[in-house]
Amino acid sequence: SVRLYYLDWLQVLAVLGVFLFHSVHPFDDLADWHIKNVERSALATFFVGFFNLWGMPFFFLMAGVTSWFSLRRRTSGRYVGERTMRLIIPFILGALVLTPIQAYYDLTHKGWWKGGSIVEFILSSEARTYFYTEYHTLTYGPEIFGRLGYHLWFLAFLFCFALIALPVFWWLNRDSGKRFVASLARLARWRGGLLLFVIPLTLIRFILHPFFPGYTGWSDFFFLLAFFISGYILIANQRFMPAIRRDWLLYLILGILCTLFFFSEAVGVPVSDWLNAPGTPVFYLSHTVWSINAWCWTMVMLYVGMRFLDYTNRWLHYGREASYAFFFLHQPAIIFIAFYAVQWNAGVTLKALVVVLGSLLLALGLVEFIKRIRVLRGFFGMKARRRETPSTETG
Repeated sequence: SVRLYYLDWLQVLAVLGVFLFHSVHPFDDLADWHIKNVERSALATFFVGFFNLWGMPFFFLMAGVTSWFSLRRRTSGRYVGERTMRLIIPFILGALVLTPIQAYYDLTHKGWWKGGSIVEFILSSEARTYFYTEYHTLTYGPEIFGRLGYHLWFLAFLFCFALIALPVFWWLNRDSGKRFVASLARLARWRGGLLLFVIPLTLIRFILHPFFPGYTGWSDFFFLLAFFISGYILIANQRFMPAIRRDWLLYLILGILCTLFFFSEAVGVPVSDWLNAPGTPVFYLSHTVWSINAWCWTMVMLYVGMRFLDYTNRWLHYGREASYAFFFLHQPAIIFIAFYAVQWNAGVTLKALVVVLGSLLLALGLVEFIKRIRVLRGFFGMKARRRETPSTETG
C-alpha cells in the first residue's frame, strides 16, 4: 500500500542510462554501430563495455518488478490488453515511422545509399530490398525485432515476456507458487544466498549460446526472460529486499571482480573468443562469470535505490511521466545528431558532447511536443491533463 519511490527512480535512471549508452556508442572502440566516428574514445569504450555487461538484464528485472504491481491491480485480461496497447502497437508504429528514418542515416553514413533525400530513400524499393535482405536480414528468431524496430526490440521482447510469463505468474500467486517463493526466500537467511538465482541464468547460456550466439538471439531472449521472472519473484516476498541490503558489499565486490575479468581483454586476454568457444572450459568459465556479473550489479543497483532514492520530488514526477516517450524517441535523435557531428573536423570530446547534449535536448523537445497533444499523451502512457477550474472571482 506504500509506494516504493526508489523503484520509480531506478526505472527513470535505467532509461537515462540507455540514452547515455547509445549517445556515446558512436565513439567507443568495441563494436560497430549505426553511426561511428573515425576517432574513438577510451572513456566511451569503458562506459559502453561496463554497462553492456549488465544494463539490459537490470532493465528487464525492473520490468518484472513492475509486472507484480500491475497484476495486483488488474485482471490478467486487462494486463494483456494494457501490454498490447503500450508495447506491441508502439513497436509496430515505431517500426513503420522511426525505422526508415534511422535506416536512411545508417545506410547513408556507411556509404550504401547515395541516391538522394530521405523521401527518395523511403520510397525506393531497392533500398527496402537491400535493407531487409542483406543489411538487416530478416530471420524467424527474436533478432527480427531489432531488424524491424532498431532499439524498440526491447518493447517487443517485453510484450513476449508478458505473455510467456503470465502462466508462471498465475502459478506463483497460487498456494503452491507462494510456497515455492517462500522456499527461495529462506535462502535470504544466508549471506549470498540469492546467488542461487545465477544457476538458471548460467544454464541458459550453457545450453543456448552455442547454437544462438547472435545479439538478441534465443540465448539473449531466454537469459533476459529469466531476469524478468526473477524481478517478479524478488518483489513478491518481503525477505528478499532486506537480504539485498545486507549483502550489497558482497555483490559489489563480486561485480567488480567479474568486470575486471572481462576488461582483462584490454591487456590481451581473449575473453571474447572464450565466450564463443563452446565445449571448452573457458567457455563455461566466461559465461558463468557473465551471469554472476549481471546478477550482482543488478543487486547493487537495487541496494542503491533502497539506500539513497526512496523519496519523491518534481524531477521524479517529470521522469515518470516522460521516460517512456523519451525511450521511444531517444535513439532517432542520437542518430540524427551523430550523423552530422562525426563529419566535423573537430576533436572526439567536442563531438561527443554535442551528440550527448544535442540529442538530449532534441529528445526532450519532442517529448514536450507530445505532452501537448492529447492523443499522443495516451499513446505514451501519460495521464490526461487536468482542466483548470474557472475562477469565480469577479475582481
